[in-house]
Amino acid sequence: MIRQRPVELLAPARNVECAMAAVDHGADAVYIGAPRFGARASAGNSVEDIARLVEYAHTFRVKVYVTVNTILKDEELPETERLVWALYRVGVDALIVQDMALLELDLPPIPLHASTQMSITNSSGVDFAMGAGMERSVLARELSLKEIGAACSRGSEIETFIHGALCVCYSGQCLMSSLIGGRSGNRGRCAQPCRLPYKLLNAKDEDMLKGKDAGQYLLSPKDMNTLSILPQLIDAGVVSYKIEGRMKRPEYVAVVVDAYRRAIDSYLAGDYNVPEEDLANIEQIFNR
Repeated sequence: MIRQRPVELLAPARNVECAMAAVDHGADAVYIGAPRFGARASAGNSVEDIARLVEYAHTFRVKVYVTVNTILKDEELPETERLVWALYRVGVDALIVQDMALLELDLPPIPLHASTQMSITNSSGVDFAMGAGMERSVLARELSLKEIGAACSRGSEIETFIHGALCVCYSGQCLMSSLIGGRSGNRGRCAQPCRLPYKLLNAKDEDMLKGKDAGQYLLSPKDMNTLSILPQLIDAGVVSYKIEGRMKRPEYVAVVVDAYRRAIDSYLAGDYNVPEEDLANIEQIFNR
């Protein structure tokens, strides 16, 4: 019998190719979008493709989670219910969800994970999600190590992001894309306006940033990289370590998963070590 690792490295997958790259480079689980109702509308996958992924991943004892984590409209609930049953039949291990209306549907006995889109920012939020039947809570990305530790003490599985893009809006609850471009990030269609260059003007419409500082990416946060604090996260009791990037290419997924796989394994073996080449590869892949 293969002994399960005490912690889970969870990798993103835009499509089956990305997911297989994650499996091949050491992921314990992958998360991938359903045909509809995922927080990355352009990264949807057919149920048939997800079934193919499940067969491949389960061969290596790797779990497959599917995102159904947008807010839903009344007329979409019957289709959502049919979709959940289809995903259950092909062997998906869990759903990552946001809209609590799902709990009122006739769902199969499939585990539910509370998406970061539910804005779980404290231990009481974990208690609420657990009481609603969620087996796992995906914490907001803004929490401190102390707050993460408090959430881990509540008795539910805790998942936290360890790498990738950050949103300028709190916990991803963004209306900026809707207001500027008519595309709702809360419906999986974010236009990423925070990634554009902006000017900083005063009351006289004068650019306050001149020369080389003008036209900077004022709303785009630096990407997350937790290799330096990974031991503290493991000690805090986090169960699942999530890499952001469902819009990334297979090469990105492979490099990042490989670096974190070796980092986690080295800590669990009692000799935490992050080689310089891993740090260099991470920085290089960010700039592609």
